[in-house]
Amino acid sequence: MADDNEPPDSKLTRTKEKWAREGRFLTGKVTRPEDQRLPPGQHLTKDWPVLDLGVMPPVSRERWRLDVYGAVENPVFWTYPEFTAQKQVQFTSDIHCVTTWSRYDNLWEGLATRELLAVCRPREDARFVVLHSYDGYTTNLALEDFAAEDALLAHSWSGQPLTEEHGGPVRLVVPHLYFWKSAKWLQAIEFVTEDAPGFWEVRGYHNRGDPWAEQRYSGD
Repeated sequence: MADDNEPPDSKLTRTKEKWAREGRFLTGKVTRPEDQRLPPGQHLTKDWPVLDLGVMPPVSRERWRLDVYGAVENPVFWTYPEFTAQKQVQFTSDIHCVTTWSRYDNLWEGLATRELLAVCRPREDARFVVLHSYDGYTTNLALEDFAAEDALLAHSWSGQPLTEEHGGPVRLVVPHLYFWKSAKWLQAIEFVTEDAPGFWEVRGYHNRGDPWAEQRYSGD
């Protein structure tokens, strides 16, 4: 199961905590996804910037494991070959990072979260999931956000294996939320009955992170 040790303090952590205190990047504008593709306060980029906590865990596909446990009827413990032997899907979606950049039309391949739910069968009292990463990072999601129709556990991007710097071997992708919710270097998925805010959520960031509602920080 996941390591409970948090990542070490870093310049990025201190800077982003300061942004949360100051309310940086907030515009006060309201945008609806059906009306406009780019959320308020965002700018487009063709690059894919790399943001992490300063720790890039060297997890090979041979060593990678995924543990799915907690409030489920059928806990899952997969190796990488067992994971990729599940039904695979491809989704194209946009990325919206809380640091204000967005990138359109990213092609992902992996396991749809709805397929995972069909395998592990969350109990009736399961309400949230906690994502655990190999670098000690955690983030929380409501079960309905995790189960979005275009959410997946991705191992490939644009037809190529997901690189280490972008969260490979496997990361979560939840396109309708800010990208800090899409945990890199995924190690474990814990189903819980009570909400459990993660690394950024306890450091001043919004508990849900809807880009179109500009939910960047606590209280937004």
